[in-house]
Order: sequence, then C-alpha cells, then structure tokens
Amino acid sequence: MSTSTAAGRRTVEPFTVISVICVTVFGLLCLIPFWMIIAGSFTDESKLSVSGYSLFPDPFSLEAYRTIFTGPAVLSAYRASIFITVVGTALSLAATSGISWVIARRLPYISRPLAIFTYIPMLFTGGLVPMYLLVTQYLNLQNSLFAVILPLLVAPFLVFIQVSFFRQLPEEILESARVDGASELRIFFQIGLPLSKPILAVIALFYAVTYWNEWFHALLFISDTEKYPLQLLLQNLISSVTNAATLPQSTAQAAPVYQLRLALTAVTIGPILLAYPFAQRYFVKGLTLGATKG
Repeated sequence: MSTSTAAGRRTVEPFTVISVICVTVFGLLCLIPFWMIIAGSFTDESKLSVSGYSLFPDPFSLEAYRTIFTGPAVLSAYRASIFITVVGTALSLAATSGISWVIARRLPYISRPLAIFTYIPMLFTGGLVPMYLLVTQYLNLQNSLFAVILPLLVAPFLVFIQVSFFRQLPEEILESARVDGASELRIFFQIGLPLSKPILAVIALFYAVTYWNEWFHALLFISDTEKYPLQLLLQNLISSVTNAATLPQSTAQAAPVYQLRLALTAVTIGPILLAYPFAQRYFVKGLTLGATKG
C-alpha cells in the first residue's frame, strides 16, 4: 500500500516492498523444480546417472524425446486424451451446472430428492465390481473412450460448490425475468450462466485436470492399445523401459531411463499446465464466491 506526501509524491510502504520480494522469491522457488525437470529431460543419460539434476542441460540430448515420439503411439494417445478431456469437461460442466441450478433454485418436488441423490456418493459408492459390470455388461462401453468419461461425469463436491455460487446470484434479477414471462430454462441459459463465468471456469479447470490425468478407468475398460490415453501409455512405457534397463546389456539396449522419466513428465504436464493462465482471472473469485455461504 502506498501513501502520498505533501509534494504529491507517492511513497511505498516497507511492508509492500517486503511482500513483493517474498512473493517473487517464493514464485522462483516454485519454478525451479519445473525448470530442473525440463533441463533434465534434455540432459544426456550418462550425465544424469552420474551427477544427477542440474539447472542447464549439459551435454544436450534429445534421445528421450526421440524414444517417446518414435511411431504413432504417442500421437494416438494424445488424441485420445484430448478427446477425453474436451468432451468429458463439456459434458461434466453441463451436467454439474444443470443439477446445481435445480438444487440452488429449490424447485418443488425435485430439488430436495436431487440434492440427496447427489450427496449419497460423497458418503459411499457401490464399489469397483458393480461399476465394472455396469460399464461392460449393461452399457457395453468396453474399449470406448466414454468408459473413461462417464464414471467421472459428476463430482458431488463441485456440484455443491456451484450450488453455493448460484444461491448468491441477485434474486431481484431472477424475479424480474420471471415477471416478464421468462421460463426457468431461459433464465438459466440467458441469466444464470452468463453471471456464473467465474465458477464455470473453476469447475471446468478441475474437470479438465481430472480427465487429463485419468488412467485407472482406461486400465479397466480399454484393452485396445490404439485407444490408450496418454497417462496410461506413458505409465506402460516407463514400466517397459525400467524393466529393459534391468536386463544384461548383451540382450537389451541401454535406454535413457532417468532422462525418459523427466521427458515423460514434461510431455504429460505441459498441455494441462497451459490451461491455468486462461482460467486464472476467474479462479480465485470463483472459489471465494462459491464458498462463502451454503
């Protein structure tokens, strides 16, 4: 915070200077591990295995990235992960917003049962076996990317965060729309959603991160290697390289194990990390407004 002197000059308080310095140092400390991962992914395996991590890649090597992008497997996995993330986030956001609006508006005969129905999965679930039978035997989604999307379609915790946000919308605006003859559906699309951009951005980001990092449901329901998402493919690749590294050199070519792990980390977190700046302007506002009252 700054103050003004009699001459009109603005002076900066010491607390502001200290705060800026501390935040800057903390930000740099948070960036150092990411930079070391990137630098390590471009460092030759012989240097990594002997000297460990460094801030600069010396000697420079692209061997790990050549190993990753050899063949079409990684590109197919990228397409599968992008499809799961984009389609899953869109469907989840639509379902979560619709359920949250009905619960928040306290519509008769449906809001309370729907709230109870949403709250029950926060306490317990049916278990892995019933879900597996449902997806494979009744929905017939074996080897379908929707087998990864549908089990994560609605997160109860995010539903109630959005319910809290919807209940803080100005009631006067909603009532004036009803007086003018607008239906509940029209109010939802033309008033509710445009006023809810902060919470929509936050929830979309949470769902996108969840779908991008998902591998367990893919392991359960997808056996076609061409439909493997990125996380499952990279996990299998790490296991294969690690196992190959334990074999004698006469029977298996030495693989860049340490360098490959760092390169896989960079390849995996890169795209989803780029999504944060687009939602940053809404992130804090959405979380605080959605959590101030229930």
